[in-house]
This record gives sequence, structure tokens and C-alpha cells, in this order.
Amino acid sequence: MEILIDIKDTITVQEALDFIQSPACGGEVIFAGTVRNHTKQRPVLKLFYECYEAMAISEMQKIATQVQERWDIQKLVMLHAVGDKYPGDIAVVIAVAAAHRGIAFDACEYIIDTLKETVPIWKKEFFADGEIA
Repeated sequence: MEILIDIKDTITVQEALDFIQSPACGGEVIFAGTVRNHTKQRPVLKLFYECYEAMAISEMQKIATQVQERWDIQKLVMLHAVGDKYPGDIAVVIAVAAAHRGIAFDACEYIIDTLKETVPIWKKEFFADGEIA
């Protein structure tokens, strides 16, 4: 399995798509998580993401290993943005390529769910009426 894992200021869906495309793969699934303009009916001005990069990358690699053990995936991408992100900006991109779509969908859902639960990336929300860590 080919893997691309990165944490940086700006990420794109195109970067993930370019990595996973392959004539051997009939199923390509891409999830892009973007910043909403509201949380619980409060207007969001921006989010600030930060992490301990070495630990976050290590945890992302563990997820990739788990995926490789469970599914026959050819390519996998996990990208996460850090720094200030505004409504509409991309915060996370997960992309998976496999021979068949079902496997790709299942693996993609597992990756984003597990990433949100286990990877030490923190977000601080800034609202028009204050902030929450």
C-alpha cells in the first residue's frame, strides 16, 4: 500500500486525488472536512488547529497500518491542516483507492472516524461572541 500522510498549513483535495489515482483502482473515495460557518447556532469566525506533529504523524501511521490489515487498499492519503482556518477552508482530507468502491468507502469512513478519536490535533473555535478551546 502506498501512503501519503502530512500535516501542514494548506492542504488540497487535488493533492490527495493526484496521489491516489491509478488505473489499477476502480474505487476512489475522497472525504474533505471543511470549516462550517456555525457551531450549535453560533457564528464561527475561524478555527485554529495545532498539534504535536511527531505524535500526530505517528498516530496517523498507526491508522494506516490498521487499514492495511483490514482492507485490500492500494493507496491511502491523510492530510490535516494546522493554523487558522476560516469557514469554507479545508481542514482534513482523507483519500483511499482500492480495486472496488465498497472497500474504499469503508476504509475512508474508518480513517476519518479513528483520526478524530485518536490523533492529537486540537482545535480552538473562535465565535463572534467569544472562543472555546
